[in-house]
Amino acid sequence: MAIIAAYMSPSIGHLYPFVGVLLELQERGHRIHFRTLRREVPRLRALGFEVDAIDPRLELVELDDWRTRPLFEGLVGVIETFAARAEFGAPDLRSLVRAAEPDLVITDINAWGAAAAAEASGLPWVSLAPYTPFVRSEGLPPPGPGLRPDPSALGRMRDAAARRLVLDRAEQHVLRRRNELRARLAGLPPLESADAVFRRAPMTLVTTAEPLEYSHVDWEPDLQLVGDTSWEPAAPQPEWLRAIDGPIVLVTSSSEFQRDSAIIRTAFEALADEPVTVVATMPAGIEPGIHVPPNGRLVEFTPHGPVLDRAVCVITHASLGVTQKALLRGVPVVAVPWGRDQFEVAARVEHAHAGVRVPRRALSPQRLRDAVTRARAMRAGAQAVAAGLEAAGGAARAATLVEQHLDERVSK
Repeated sequence: MAIIAAYMSPSIGHLYPFVGVLLELQERGHRIHFRTLRREVPRLRALGFEVDAIDPRLELVELDDWRTRPLFEGLVGVIETFAARAEFGAPDLRSLVRAAEPDLVITDINAWGAAAAAEASGLPWVSLAPYTPFVRSEGLPPPGPGLRPDPSALGRMRDAAARRLVLDRAEQHVLRRRNELRARLAGLPPLESADAVFRRAPMTLVTTAEPLEYSHVDWEPDLQLVGDTSWEPAAPQPEWLRAIDGPIVLVTSSSEFQRDSAIIRTAFEALADEPVTVVATMPAGIEPGIHVPPNGRLVEFTPHGPVLDRAVCVITHASLGVTQKALLRGVPVVAVPWGRDQFEVAARVEHAHAGVRVPRRALSPQRLRDAVTRARAMRAGAQAVAAGLEAAGGAARAATLVEQHLDERVSK
């Protein structure tokens, strides 16, 4: 039995993929010490983990990239948010290590301070990425803007221009900030590239798989695609869901505020006269003034599982979590990416023929209604993704890789 210290960033969207892996490790006899969002502590203690809240100052650092529109400015906003959180994450991880005396540490890929402290500790260390990390890959376009893979000469020219105009500048900013944090917070030497930063953990578990994810010939062994690892709390089916007769279209917005309510407003308008019930969730808080048609229901939160079991399509802000939840059930997706990693998720949905991408700038009731019609005919692609995610092994394979990494480190 090993003692495992797990540390996540203050993002509810990252919690459930973490919990799925930790539950599997706990079932294999390992003790879990977990630091997470304060409001989730009671729920996770009930699962048997030894849980404490992360430093409360972390939750006060707002991810406010929604205030900007250009891609580069948005990326800089994300970088600065993660850097600000790192100031509190590094000492918080060190205090967890002192308290738990773990054999291995697992950190959220967005917890930059915790990552530096984990590396400096000398303990076996694994990173968990609940989205595809922004790591370069041979033969593929630069990550960030959601470009389609195009191996032609024209495609290579496009990729080179995108790297020069956006990615290179963003990577330089990441490298500068991460090296400064590594030196000041953990006494670590500088690294030479952003890729080296993101691949610094001896192993990173990426919670997706082909055919939704692209084929990466140069990622293993340090980057491992393990498929979906999400856990969802048990909850009774709400009475209002029981009362719905007929097909459902689920609409989601981000769990971390990014001003994407236009997706829900447009979906209600687009499908108001369609023979479906539109169920929309706004976990970051319901905004006032949203008109809900007679065939609609708007809630702040409801477990997606029971809704997805009856859904014929999902309109999503293109977070990897809810996108994969839908596709695991063979439910096709309309992806409307709003920012962050969502452009890449939407591109992959399109690549896998598992749904339709609608650009934010092109969002309209007619466009969205047409996209739903097209997506509903793409169930075969969604089912192929489901098969690929299942074959990747999910939480069970992730736990096995963690155990193997620990065994390798102990044997050296």
